[in-house]
Amino acid sequence: MSRQRTANTAPETRLRKLLHARGLRFRTEYVVDGLPRRRVDIVFTRVRLAVLVDGCFWHGCPEHCVTPKSNTAWWTAKIQTNRQRDRDTDARLAALGWSVLRIWEHTPPESAADTVERAYRALID
Repeated sequence: MSRQRTANTAPETRLRKLLHARGLRFRTEYVVDGLPRRRVDIVFTRVRLAVLVDGCFWHGCPEHCVTPKSNTAWWTAKIQTNRQRDRDTDARLAALGWSVLRIWEHTPPESAADTVERAYRALID
């Protein structure tokens, strides 16, 4: 698992390229004050919008996550813990005044960029 990429994954970079092409500027792998040991994939600090791109396997996508057949109990617990941490992160960010968007990796990049841009424009106005 140590070889699994945690930043700059293909879905993240595709989304970032589209957002940048639309003229949106953001920070990546951002550590929010008050949220230790957790990083946000894409952040618009001016409007306090946090965008997290979740992998279907690691974050337990209801449509695509398939539990491995070997060591099933361990993997089930691991993915459940990841999902609990995701909910905790969302709650902590909201308590700090941030808007949170979670995008599944299977979401088409154009659609994801549309969602992020709409949220950003709504917050900036």
